[in-house]
Amino acid sequence: LGFSLNQLTNQVTKKTTAFFEPALDYVVVKIPRWDTHKLRLADRRIGTEMKSVGEVMGIGRTFPEALQKAVQMLNIGASGLHDYIWPIHDLRHEIEFATDRRIFAVYKWFYEGCELDEAHQLSRIDYWFLTQIQQIAQIGLDIKHNGLNEASLIKAKKFGFSDKTLGLLTNQTDVQIREYRLAQNVKPVVKQIDTLAGEFTAETNYLYTTYHGKYNDISASDGVYVIIGSGPYSIGSSVEFDWCTVNLARQLRSHGKKVVIINSNPETVSTDYDESDRLYFDTLTLERVCDILDFEKVIGVCVSVGGQIANNLALSLHKLGYPILGTSPLDIDKAEDRAKFSSMLNELDIDQPRWISATSSQEIQDFISEVGLPVLIRPSYVLSGAAMKVVSDYTTLNQYLSDAMLISNEHPVVISQFIENAKELEIDGVAQNGRIVIDSISEHIENAGVHSGDATLVFPPERLYLKTVNKGRDIARKIVKALNISGPFNMQFIAKNNELKVIECNVRASRSFPFISKVSGKNMVQVMAKVFIGEEIKDTYNTLDCGVIGIKSPVFSYNRFKGSDPVAQVEMSSTGEVACIGRDMLQTFYMSWLGVGQSINKKVILLSVDDKYKQKLLPLVQTLSNQGWQFVATGGTHDMLVNNGVQSKFVFKISDQIEPNIQRTINKREVGLIINLPKDVFSSDANSDGFKIRRLAIDFHIPLVTNFQLSEALLESLALFYGQPFNVESYSELRSHNYN
Repeated sequence: LGFSLNQLTNQVTKKTTAFFEPALDYVVVKIPRWDTHKLRLADRRIGTEMKSVGEVMGIGRTFPEALQKAVQMLNIGASGLHDYIWPIHDLRHEIEFATDRRIFAVYKWFYEGCELDEAHQLSRIDYWFLTQIQQIAQIGLDIKHNGLNEASLIKAKKFGFSDKTLGLLTNQTDVQIREYRLAQNVKPVVKQIDTLAGEFTAETNYLYTTYHGKYNDISASDGVYVIIGSGPYSIGSSVEFDWCTVNLARQLRSHGKKVVIINSNPETVSTDYDESDRLYFDTLTLERVCDILDFEKVIGVCVSVGGQIANNLALSLHKLGYPILGTSPLDIDKAEDRAKFSSMLNELDIDQPRWISATSSQEIQDFISEVGLPVLIRPSYVLSGAAMKVVSDYTTLNQYLSDAMLISNEHPVVISQFIENAKELEIDGVAQNGRIVIDSISEHIENAGVHSGDATLVFPPERLYLKTVNKGRDIARKIVKALNISGPFNMQFIAKNNELKVIECNVRASRSFPFISKVSGKNMVQVMAKVFIGEEIKDTYNTLDCGVIGIKSPVFSYNRFKGSDPVAQVEMSSTGEVACIGRDMLQTFYMSWLGVGQSINKKVILLSVDDKYKQKLLPLVQTLSNQGWQFVATGGTHDMLVNNGVQSKFVFKISDQIEPNIQRTINKREVGLIINLPKDVFSSDANSDGFKIRRLAIDFHIPLVTNFQLSEALLESLALFYGQPFNVESYSELRSHNYN
């Protein structure tokens, strides 16, 4: 404020001022990331209400190049417009009514030889954009029919075709295309973001690659550490990983190291170009990462802080000879490959849920006859697109197997024993040469069956037996040693009857790293950086006795995903999180629950719960009733309350269509909280009364709880803290009381 434009320095050129009119020699295409398909029954159509959960930004010298780069950045399995992995059955309908698949439908429309004018009439997309996509499709057809030569390869690259797409068009692998491309000396050049189109020399370290050019704007750096980012925010990968990326970059630079970051997300701090010595705003594909690593002089590549996107590149980069920081990619593969990891656990005499990789329906039936129902099914990602699912009965199983997947030797289905009424806990930490140097253990409030990203996380644990904690840490030590981990890790366990079973081990930073670091006061990424540069760590870190408690609560966006069933389960559906730090578990939980953006504006609770939960909730309901809370319930729940001395207002089910009806009660917002506990959370029926109650709660913005353990914690908190003022302490005050 208070400066004129001619007094402000242009941060790109470092010579001119902001008074100069911008002139760009690059094109940017920003595409939203939609994850509507991950929510059961959700409507995929897009319109005036925002539904995206993230975005990417492709940079190139032409629109086709930038567009196809942006598509690759989405991390949805497509290496360009050509190979969208799900079938689109009705192109006309998809083009006319916009969904997240529309741009792929438009490409396929032109690839199949359909008319430009009809595409315009259906979509109302401007002819210029349609013509550009038509040209991309025509190049794809030419290559499919005539094959690749040097000229067509260069042309395809200028139009944004990836090595993988060209391999699909010519029946080759992406590795073969890469070898051919390098043999022809067809390589991208590195360009700087330049706001004056070369009129003045750019000084920025803000970079992208393009095939429209002959010369690099910069020369290679000597001795850099490359950090692969996490790509677009999506359900399952959000700002937690970017916190890790930025922290690691800052820690390495504080040790005098040069850092290069590769990422594609314009929303992140890691893509602020002053957070690293060089920023490549580019795709996180093996092809592009290799191009950048070939250009730079690299000491090591970090794949540990970019979530699963970066982690998935580890083994391929290792096989191509690039140096990976920390844990060997061969050991990462042992943890990622279910069969190898299971075999290792057996050798270590560590318990795990029983599982098989089935190649036929009969194998699944035989497995279920041994372990019983329920079971957890993970179908082939590429083939079916169906989510993980817990199956509780044979009718659902048979329907799921027939509707969702084809099972074969090429596409086996992982099916595992699902353990009911079990707690879930996690251990996060950093190790050095197979020895844990810092770890933390946290528990979920919800029982197993809710994805860890959707669970309410408690750290340090409050309701775990000491024996369980010690046993978990013993198991973690064995696994870390066996995998010779150097760097971050996350392990997930199921606990029941004081027995522990290992679910999985991720040899990378988890979503919980920022939360654990902030609650404990011990920055895990700081420790990780020391491991990566080879500094021996002799300190011991205690995170269990940190003197405070942190509760992390998920944030859901069901109100934006019309038609979705708002019940958390094994497939992650939350789009964010909040956390609170305090001294009392229930008070901290309640603050965290309120921090999600929910509020109870009247002391009236609608109860709609399955029989198995009624008696369990009764003592808490009676306590609240004595405090003046009122209850509304349908038949069975109403009778149970009245028979136990709790006053209740009776309402009919929605399907009864008789007044007083539960629908009118919700529509008129006569209740302040709705607790709906279905018999089977793993199945959804849009015609059921339970589903309609849940959707009404979301659509009329009434707080909704659909998990039994969460409802227990909330009712207990309401009895103690509703309407009471909180003693607010700042983060620094909480820290100073416990770390002097």
